[in-house]
Amino acid sequence: GGQGGGGRPDMAQAGGPDASKADDAIAAVRAALEAA
Repeated sequence: GGQGGGGRPDMAQAGGPDASKADDAIAAVRAALEAA
């Protein structure tokens, strides 16, 4: 089953000043997909 849109608040900051957080977000998504 899919998880749909999580609506994580930090996702909206992907293009913000903390661009490095985008890598963390991608890593978290990858981990979630592998765990699914």
